[in-house]
Amino acid sequence: MSEVATELDRNAIGLREVVFQSICSMAPGAAIAASIPFGSPLAGGALPLAVIFAFIGILFTASSIGQLAKHIPSSGSVGTYSAIGLRPWVGFLVGWGYAAVEVLIVPLVMLQLGYTVAGEWNSKVHSFPLGSWWVFTAVGTLLVCYLVWLGIRTSAKTATILGFIEIGVFTLLSMVLIFKAGGHNTLATFTPKYANAPGFKGWSGVIAGSVFTLLAFSGFEAAAPMAEETKDPKRNIPRAIMIATVSIGVLYAFSTYAADVAYGPTKFTGFAASANGVPWDGLANSVSIVFWALVLIAIINSTLANAIAGTNVFTRTAFAFGRAGVFPKSLAKLNARHRSPQNALILQLVMGLVIGLLLGWKYGPTEAFGIVATGLVVIVVLVYAVTNLACIGYFTKHRREERHLGLHIVIPILGFLFLIPGFLNAAGVSGIPGLKFIVALPTPLSYGAWAMGVWMVVGLVSLLVLQNRSPEAVEAVALVHE
Repeated sequence: MSEVATELDRNAIGLREVVFQSICSMAPGAAIAASIPFGSPLAGGALPLAVIFAFIGILFTASSIGQLAKHIPSSGSVGTYSAIGLRPWVGFLVGWGYAAVEVLIVPLVMLQLGYTVAGEWNSKVHSFPLGSWWVFTAVGTLLVCYLVWLGIRTSAKTATILGFIEIGVFTLLSMVLIFKAGGHNTLATFTPKYANAPGFKGWSGVIAGSVFTLLAFSGFEAAAPMAEETKDPKRNIPRAIMIATVSIGVLYAFSTYAADVAYGPTKFTGFAASANGVPWDGLANSVSIVFWALVLIAIINSTLANAIAGTNVFTRTAFAFGRAGVFPKSLAKLNARHRSPQNALILQLVMGLVIGLLLGWKYGPTEAFGIVATGLVVIVVLVYAVTNLACIGYFTKHRREERHLGLHIVIPILGFLFLIPGFLNAAGVSGIPGLKFIVALPTPLSYGAWAMGVWMVVGLVSLLVLQNRSPEAVEAVALVHE
């Protein structure tokens, strides 16, 4: 009779692997190449300052999550934190939203993989069909799910290697660009001096540009769901979250500065649209064809590593909530050999292919990417905001004797407040005085926000049903399996 696994693979990974779980979930290569440049039309040549501004804001939330991870080592992560720090029903809704966010990671980045590879191949060999993007999307999804099925040891080590490669490539290219800039290097890019976008001059442009860099930091907390598989999680998970957040924040600031001085801070508002919308490819090509190839490899690496990290997070979240009984219990079933949540992984595979391919065929891969990204950000920002409040609640209700005014009250409040513009921007809530950079989302991008709104309504209905039929399951969200 075959063994039935009931626990995740305890003590399978260490600090290095969980650091890169968070790093890869942020997808620094893809963020540098795609997400961060979206802020240049608003922040102009002050985009490096906008990156620093966003980094400081996200560091508040990273601190709150790290403080909770220090005491609550659970694969339920932000859902369990919110259940204990606030109320079990709040934890259920946070977990419900967070699971959807992580499901969307795979179709999001696999769409990017598809259109990037097909587009770059077509740019060099014009006979290569752009419509073949779906092949790369499908193959990438299958590869990622296979690696995660092999267990946390294999998937985490693979992500670590891929993460090293993408960081190395962009660090090296940034150094070359700064060297080539010579006398054009200037620290004034870290001031509002070059925030020269029409209608967004000075600090208004810096703040507007920073909102668009929040997506680049999304995923910093991805070490937390690995707690039940990590050696000494109460020590290593908080350290991993802070190491990953700080190191990638430095990389973002360094690489954005390099792009700024290489392209020219006075004309940087046009950076995102340069080189046919792939500005870092243009910068790399200006150095040599070798760097162009390295950047392409780094972007591919980044998408694969991000998908692995996202799949690890979703499967562990689904496992934890299936174990509690608020998700179908079948999602808590583990593969006997690799101790990976096999049914949750099958669900991720199916959803990743269905969402990515159907949206891509309907709207085209780039527009489908925007739809998925909009839906993802609108929920993940809410999850971060509630987790800041959970930090206040936890140290007020359960560890009042350890409560520190700065760490457990002031910083979480600052983290919560900082996320409000990011949520409004992702939701497309326009017409707010002083926030004119927030505009109504055009269709079909608005479909992503609406779909996630419907998902949360379904979650609320599910919660009401559970509280009536199985209230003990909702309470179980707050249990920690050390």
